[in-house]
Amino acid sequence: MAGEAAGFWRRFAAAFIDGLLLGVAQAILRFIVGFSLGEVIGLVISFGYFTYFHGSTGQTPGDAALGIRVLDLDDQSVIGYGRALVRALMSVVSAVVFFLGYLWMLWDPRKQTWHDKVAHSLPIREAR
Repeated sequence: MAGEAAGFWRRFAAAFIDGLLLGVAQAILRFIVGFSLGEVIGLVISFGYFTYFHGSTGQTPGDAALGIRVLDLDDQSVIGYGRALVRALMSVVSAVVFFLGYLWMLWDPRKQTWHDKVAHSLPIREAR
């Protein structure tokens, strides 16, 4: 493996940054188009955000700020849009079950969450 697996707190901080960015965008949408429609559009934007960034460069702005890149588990390449979308959708399942899918990385030997496992991916720390 080219890089070390990113740890829990680093990934948490990256997710927090992405959540702030998406939260601001969603709040603006709710103000412009109303609460219900803003929620639906915000959800679509969120899936598009993670699919685009993880599928094209392997890192969202939050990941980039913390030196994380989501790559293929085997060949360290960017996972592409299809697997990035599957990963984003599975992250919902990871969260729904009391965040067990996210916490899974704490005892997994590769530090993978459920959505990492489904997408055959691993967030790694980049050398700075």
